[in-house]
Amino acid sequence: MNVLIIGGNGQIGTRLCKKLKDSEHVPVAMVRKEEQISKFQKKGIATVLADLERDFSHAFKGMDAIVFTAGSGGDTPKSQTKVIDRDGAIKAIDEAENAGVSRFIMVSALKANRSNDLWSDAMQHYYEAKAAADDHLRKSDLDYTILMPGRLTNEDGTDKVELKKKIEEIEGRTVPRDDVASVITEIIDTPSTFGMSLDLLQGDKTIEEAIKALDTK
Repeated sequence: MNVLIIGGNGQIGTRLCKKLKDSEHVPVAMVRKEEQISKFQKKGIATVLADLERDFSHAFKGMDAIVFTAGSGGDTPKSQTKVIDRDGAIKAIDEAENAGVSRFIMVSALKANRSNDLWSDAMQHYYEAKAAADDHLRKSDLDYTILMPGRLTNEDGTDKVELKKKIEEIEGRTVPRDDVASVITEIIDTPSTFGMSLDLLQGDKTIEEAIKALDTK
């Protein structure tokens, strides 16, 4: 599969490109700046230059799947979170439908589909943006999976996760970005995950075991 990674230059996106390249899939990193292209060229990874704030429909040509892992970042204004995490994601969903690319994985956030009583004041705008984009995806005709990882770390991946429709015990728990990328790589062509919204944290099951366990839920 040709997989467009929107947010390919981000921390999860960079890891995902490498993992997909080592699999049977072909990653294409969507980047916003020309100077970011060489980073991927050195690794033999294709890129497409496009900006979520402009017309980026050309990036979907020839793609079989889309992964949206772009984010405005913690140091950007609240308005930019709406532009990227909400509006950019919604545009990407619509573009996928227009281009006939049915498989779509959204990297969202743990708690985005839960009561807003759990959202801190400082993070409310972020969760609102994520929730709006996720809701738009659920209403689409795409073969989607919404992945909702908890607090992300840069620790080495363990390939041991907890992956469920709802994880009850979430406070104080984290998940390495490397494991998020590994989960995406495994589920990209797994029909049993279509139409699912899944919490993701570090756990005690292998990724393969955790995915298989979804079939029994």
